[in-house]
Amino acid sequence: MVAPLKERLNRDIVINRLIDYSPLMVLFFIVIVNVIFTPNFASVNTLRNLAIQVTSSLLVALGMTWVIASGGIDISVGSVMALVSMVSAKLVGIGAVQSITIGIITGILSGVLAGAIIAKFNIQPIIVTLSLMIGIRGVAQIINDSKILRLDSPEYVFIGRHRIFGEIPIQVVIAFVAIIIMYFISSRMVFGRKIQAVGENHKATELVGINTFVVKIGIYATCAFLASIAGVIDTARISASDANILGSMIELDAIAAVAIGGTPMNGGKPNIIGTVFGALIIQVITTMVNMNNISFEYSLILKAIIIILALWAQRFLHSKR
Repeated sequence: MVAPLKERLNRDIVINRLIDYSPLMVLFFIVIVNVIFTPNFASVNTLRNLAIQVTSSLLVALGMTWVIASGGIDISVGSVMALVSMVSAKLVGIGAVQSITIGIITGILSGVLAGAIIAKFNIQPIIVTLSLMIGIRGVAQIINDSKILRLDSPEYVFIGRHRIFGEIPIQVVIAFVAIIIMYFISSRMVFGRKIQAVGENHKATELVGINTFVVKIGIYATCAFLASIAGVIDTARISASDANILGSMIELDAIAAVAIGGTPMNGGKPNIIGTVFGALIIQVITTMVNMNNISFEYSLILKAIIIILALWAQRFLHSKR
């Protein structure tokens, strides 16, 4: 009797470890494959560029983790990036700090609007954020007549190009700080528990006295805030704002990162560290495609396949748990 019980416990431990560490194992496997088959992949420049390029999608994915953990979805994040980029670039004449602040506040307000509509009127998040995705992108394009706005501000560009100690890109530091804060809130603070509660059982959460209206606004505002920072970083990195393409399709990378990272897609506990590994996996695949001269379209197909496989793996492993 004891032996079968012990065997079952050991099996459960193995399954739990597979669930917890599967994103890390997948990342390790993909990196090893690229080190072997992709020329110059293991070079310092490649790794530095990978870290720089993953920053924006990682920031957006961190916010998306909370949204998906709450049982929602936000496909307006790319348009929020474009709006913040254009607003801050248009106002840069009043000062870099002031223009960036106004731009980020604009982005946060769009998140507050999304959260308020979803929570107040109980409309499906994908419908609300789809409408905002279209509308916000349109506003961003109107601001400069759909033209590229060149940025001539050393203070603004500093955010996208400065390297600490001459080696560490400043946006990587920003992303690292965001990871620490999001992980701490998700795992150590009451708000993190509320996110999980809303995602697992919305009605029960209301019955125990949690203000789901405020929680949802906080979730979508945070997602928009992180998308806003990503928009500023991308604008600074290229010294220009293009509302037509900036942030385009980034929601795909963010959702894929969250799915790969293990956060339940129907709501539940946010897995911040898993999302980090998920974002790195997506960026490594993109880098692999570029360095092997494979058409960009194939990377989109790979990402779509990865999302489907990640969802299947989630369902399979959690059923075993």
